[in-house]
Amino acid sequence: MRLAIIGPPGAGKGTQADALAQILGDPHLSIGDILRRAVKDRTPLGIRIQAIIEGGNLVPDDVVIGVVKERIARKDCETGYMFDGMPRTVGQARELDAQGVQTDLIISLEVPDEEVIVRLRERLMCSDCGRSFHPTAKPPEKDGFCDKCGEELVTRKDDEPDTVRTRLKIFHEQVDPLKEYYELQGKIRFIDGSGSVEEVRKRLFTALGI
Repeated sequence: MRLAIIGPPGAGKGTQADALAQILGDPHLSIGDILRRAVKDRTPLGIRIQAIIEGGNLVPDDVVIGVVKERIARKDCETGYMFDGMPRTVGQARELDAQGVQTDLIISLEVPDEEVIVRLRERLMCSDCGRSFHPTAKPPEKDGFCDKCGEELVTRKDDEPDTVRTRLKIFHEQVDPLKEYYELQGKIRFIDGSGSVEEVRKRLFTALGI
């Protein structure tokens, strides 16, 4: 199955995508991870992305999707994949469609803004790979260090409440029209993202018939 999980920052997209990947056997594709890997591997697109970022600019949609197409062309994506962090705008969705990158179903994790603010206030992020943790909802195995790569966990400055409110405003401006775009195609399913990781996972798995 070709899925995309969308939702506000702190909704648990990566956490739930990891769980789905284990059940379905399809790779969880974090767009941030894909871009970082392209830069690290010095692929032609990765070199271009590094130059764009170092110039202080946003990576254009066509470049992002070019990297995504490189990734899903690998053998492990033959039967399906799960996007985490893409699409973020109607423009990206249309570009995905135009370039033949298929999505069978969009999962929208719905979390109230005030709950997002509370979650992000305590969120910890890996300083290297970007994986997220939470002291109670998703604690690391070793306090203060990432389970995946062992690097130190930090608190992001943009997770402070005032900054999060600004991020949420931008999120709604971009993603609310995106939801409408996929509703018209009959390809979106809304999942209540409030509560514990386990509660949300149960709702998600039930909705997908897993």
